[in-house]
Amino acid sequence: MIQQVLAQPHWQGKMTLRDYAALTPLMWEHINPYGRFDLDMHTRLDLP
Repeated sequence: MIQQVLAQPHWQGKMTLRDYAALTPLMWEHINPYGRFDLDMHTRLDLP
């Protein structure tokens, strides 16, 4: 949705890098919405 709005001619040339950075961290940082999962290849799951 952000891309669609910013693609409109009205917004061309008005946004600075600081403006883009303030929109959402998803554009500038790695965000994991599912949490953190550590993988240990030396242990096995206790499955029946």
